[in-house]
Amino acid sequence: MTHRREERAKATETEMHRAWMLGHVRDENGLEPHYQMIPRDELAAVPRNPVHVVLDNLRSAFNVGSIFRTSDAGAVAHAHLCGMTARPPNLKLQKTALGAFDYVPWTYYETTAEALARLRDEDIPVVAIEAVEGAVSHIAFHWPRPVAIVFGHEVRGIGADVLERVDAIVGIPMAGYKNSLNVATAFGIILYEILRQWGALQR
Repeated sequence: MTHRREERAKATETEMHRAWMLGHVRDENGLEPHYQMIPRDELAAVPRNPVHVVLDNLRSAFNVGSIFRTSDAGAVAHAHLCGMTARPPNLKLQKTALGAFDYVPWTYYETTAEALARLRDEDIPVVAIEAVEGAVSHIAFHWPRPVAIVFGHEVRGIGADVLERVDAIVGIPMAGYKNSLNVATAFGIILYEILRQWGALQR
């Protein structure tokens, strides 16, 4: 019985994904979504900012979807999804991404080490975003261009083996008690500080 339920769930997810990409999914009020999907072949080429985001075993598909949406807003070059990190098609991811994963180039890797090796081959500096002692403030840090930024598991953080492979560790200063931010929120803060330093937000 469990196996049949899983098969039905997978089939439903596939159909839901197709419908979402076609813009046929209605919201909880029975209305069409407030965004409109644009076929890839009708899109003008978007100048991409040379930012690569590496997601090291994120547990929440909702967070991944939100990161995709922000990545599209910032025109990032590539998203590298590693390990247990959710990837399309995924209903929870789709709910927060609002189709942005169709416009942001992405690749899935079984391990984060594979993603970092690819970035090394392309001579792209890798910076971990982590709240650890000695981390440089994201505002004080001089962001190289291009750059890859690594975000880790919402509870465990970035794996120790990954931290050993990065070029720098950057943190976001905290003023409260929890000393933490939602990973998708942290990504938005980091991405837009990078773009601000590069002057990429000027029009």
